[in-house]
Amino acid sequence: MSQPKTGKIDDKHHKTAVLKVYNIKQHDTAKHAQQYDKYQGEEREKMVLQLKREESESAVLASYVMSEMIAKCGKPFTDGEFIKQCFIKVSEIVCPDKLILLKTSLLSPNMAAEHILELSKDIDGQLIEKSTAFHTYSITLDESTNLTDSAQLAIFVRGVDENFAVTEELLSLSTMRARTMASEIFHCLTEALAQHVLPSWHLLAGLTTDGAPAMIGQKTGLVALVQRKMAKQNTEQQTTLHCIIHQQALCTKSLKCDNVKSVVVKCVDYIHSRSLQHRQFHAFLEEIESKYGDLLYFTEVRWLSRGSTLKRLFELKTEVKRLMEEIKMPVPQFEDHKWMTDLAFPARSRPGGVTAVYDNVRAFTTKLKLWTNQISPGNLTYFPACKSLVEELSSDTQFSDSEYTTKLDLLLQEFDQWFADFRKHKESFDIFANPFYGYVETAPCDLQVELIDMQCNTSLKTKFRKTEDVTVFFRQLLPSFPNLCKTFRKIMSLFGSIYICEKVFSTMNINKSRYRTQLSDAHLAAILKVSTVQSLRPNINKLTELNPNPNPFPHPNCPSSGQCC
Repeated sequence: MSQPKTGKIDDKHHKTAVLKVYNIKQHDTAKHAQQYDKYQGEEREKMVLQLKREESESAVLASYVMSEMIAKCGKPFTDGEFIKQCFIKVSEIVCPDKLILLKTSLLSPNMAAEHILELSKDIDGQLIEKSTAFHTYSITLDESTNLTDSAQLAIFVRGVDENFAVTEELLSLSTMRARTMASEIFHCLTEALAQHVLPSWHLLAGLTTDGAPAMIGQKTGLVALVQRKMAKQNTEQQTTLHCIIHQQALCTKSLKCDNVKSVVVKCVDYIHSRSLQHRQFHAFLEEIESKYGDLLYFTEVRWLSRGSTLKRLFELKTEVKRLMEEIKMPVPQFEDHKWMTDLAFPARSRPGGVTAVYDNVRAFTTKLKLWTNQISPGNLTYFPACKSLVEELSSDTQFSDSEYTTKLDLLLQEFDQWFADFRKHKESFDIFANPFYGYVETAPCDLQVELIDMQCNTSLKTKFRKTEDVTVFFRQLLPSFPNLCKTFRKIMSLFGSIYICEKVFSTMNINKSRYRTQLSDAHLAAILKVSTVQSLRPNINKLTELNPNPNPFPHPNCPSSGQCC
């Protein structure tokens, strides 16, 4: 065996430059002899085994961490081998003394799949432990179909404990084999609550749905079934809310902009469906340094896409008109001032997002009244698209304020109708927002005395004004105001929308794509559990201790490599 010419030991970094017996022995003598020569015989053998075990545990820990990243990034399990090869190549350059450890580490597709299942079970275990401390909890759920036509029911839970700590996690992703009827949904919900050992039904504070017939049917809907279950146990009925985003979408349909939408969709689809025109449109927008690079698609399923699509086309109306004329497909509506005004009216920018549900609904209805009063005399301050169009066309266009006033009135009526379920709880929401304001007379009877005591407490009022986190203030109320604390916990647990379910379905479609159609339901549920976890974190160190030498063979739920792709 020839000796290396130079650089046998990297003295600067204390690393072996060339992995040969002589070099390793020289490195051990120079750097580690003083530390380990004191161990001899059986004691030395135990130390060697301990060092080997530590290296093995480090490799297992790394495989769990990489498996978690694979799940969070929506990558196939087979990417584990690719990641391992990347690490090996980097190790050859950066830390060649760790090369053997990396080569012996396990990160096969089956191993990644098994690790993700174990991470999911660990999160479930933590959620079960957390749920035992819930004083109240709420549920939101929605159903969607994946690429292989399997109906998936996503169930989220938000629980609040004694100290007002909120835990919001994916409770279950259940596969519905038959029809998606209310009875089947109720069965999946009951099963999920039982599996996670959630507190009894009397602690269920709220149920938020998308308002579909299977959810809110008066006799056989999910809400009705839950209410019957709670009535049998003589418990207080839960608060039922209709997703605010869905209600907003339903309200906007009252504007009846079909004459505008049909033309807009036709233009957008024509440009997108033809490669040459699409490239030309892109090039033209780049040439004029446009603020936008493309038009937006409109889809009925994506509730909030309507306003964004109309707004984008209005702002690119000149460019779209020019392109359609160049390809001999003129759109006569661009010359119709009345139609252009109809396009500009719903293209108004939406003020902010839907976060604080009740406050946003109340603020928007108040704004609708303001806009109705201002648009009547022709004040277009809050309709910049209409204002710019009128200024552009000058005297050629007469803005029909009466027509759009009627539309705003109709929209206000729709909001009053659809958001009636939120108005039922107005007093409770107001007390939660500011318990020191004068709501005593209209407050529920069991809260009135406690409200008076609180509002007359100068110390508490000062602390409320200074606090930035309302939960910190609520913790100071215990145990002097039990009924108020119970109400505050209930309100904190409520879901205002099913948006969190929609996010999960987007993640589901990324993972179960046309390239991974064989992904099993168990693995899909585990991936979503790991990738959507919020307040909890999988205990990887604990899993490493329990499984220091992982089995490289498939998991029982993973009979073939095709199902853990």
